[in-house]
Amino acid sequence: MQEPAVFVVRRAKPEDVDTLLKLAKMVHFINLPADREIIAEKIAWSRQCFVAAAGVEAPPVHALVTRRARTSDDGTGVLAAGLRSLTGQSPLFMFVMEETESRGVIGTCQVISKMGGPGMPNVSLQLARRQMFSHSLQVGATHTVAKLHLDESSPTEVGGLILQPSFRGHKKKLGRLLSMVRFHFMGLNREMFSDHVLAEMMGPITPDGRSPFWEHCTRCFINMTYDEADRFCQQSKEFLLTLFPREEIYLTLVAPEARAVVGAVGSETAPARAMLEKLGFRYHMRVDPFDGGPHLEAQTDDISLVRQTDAAALGATVAEGDAEGLARLGVRGIVSFMPEDGDFRAVETEYALDRGGRIVLPLRAAQLIGAAAGAQLGYTPLSAAAGPPPAPAKPKPAAKGKPTRRSKAGG
Repeated sequence: MQEPAVFVVRRAKPEDVDTLLKLAKMVHFINLPADREIIAEKIAWSRQCFVAAAGVEAPPVHALVTRRARTSDDGTGVLAAGLRSLTGQSPLFMFVMEETESRGVIGTCQVISKMGGPGMPNVSLQLARRQMFSHSLQVGATHTVAKLHLDESSPTEVGGLILQPSFRGHKKKLGRLLSMVRFHFMGLNREMFSDHVLAEMMGPITPDGRSPFWEHCTRCFINMTYDEADRFCQQSKEFLLTLFPREEIYLTLVAPEARAVVGAVGSETAPARAMLEKLGFRYHMRVDPFDGGPHLEAQTDDISLVRQTDAAALGATVAEGDAEGLARLGVRGIVSFMPEDGDFRAVETEYALDRGGRIVLPLRAAQLIGAAAGAQLGYTPLSAAAGPPPAPAKPKPAAKGKPTRRSKAGG
């Protein structure tokens, strides 16, 4: 009988460039452009960041930052710097998912430690509602308006999540593992990340790669194709900051097909949105100026996966044939190991903590992440993915003349 496929999430490596380029061509993610040079730069910088997270000094930052990435050629300075300028500045962690039998990469995701900052704002559109009413006509109308919003608070950004189509809907929920490993890593290295996390969800895109929101709204002010703007944004955001109006735009004036996608996501992105919202991410009426996709936000320490991540030394391992020992591993979750070279590896597995607080694993899981007895491992129970607990219900008012019973929630 054929052995079931086994999947490991690990740090992206230079040999992954070709596969990541193919994955990038399947989507239109700004933070994973279909550009070999940019992907290679990201992988190289990501490696330095993993080494730094492992506690070993990384090579000089400037060795990876190209002149084109450091500044724009239009003289507008750091404000105009594109997304590529983050390579070599803000810590970036690129993960890939590998099918261990074929050693093929089937997916990727990433975390940017601090997105933007003073003079390098995150750009979005803040939506609001405007109500109008005519007393003489007794007629009213409600309009949605959009206004350019510049955020210099340097949030952590999670993004770049792509899973090869043939593995979507897999019984092992591979997309969930790819998404959750980012929060697992943040929990293990909390000091490297901001107190606020941003997820820019991709808005609906047509089969031929066009964005209805771009075509009928943003392109009215920036006359280039969606793909052209996407590529140019890697080098400079100056065109967006100077050509897009700072005044409120009444979306009533744009085509219905553009209004319909504001704050919406495509069918392939809907599961990712639902997963993030389950973890506590919320939509605060901010959308992407390119495709109208929603920006979801959460406080880092409110994310259950981050909060419930911990570390422990590896204790005993349980052999594959030890049915009794395996049955005692009562928790399912993400377990990872990162040695001094920053070669992070994580798996989803059963585990338990022994009386000494050490983590007990199946031998196969320990081998997959390259950990020996005594190694410091990170672990996150999958129960943490259930999200924040519901707010306790308010106790009903007690009937007059009877003592008030203390509710269980308050006890």
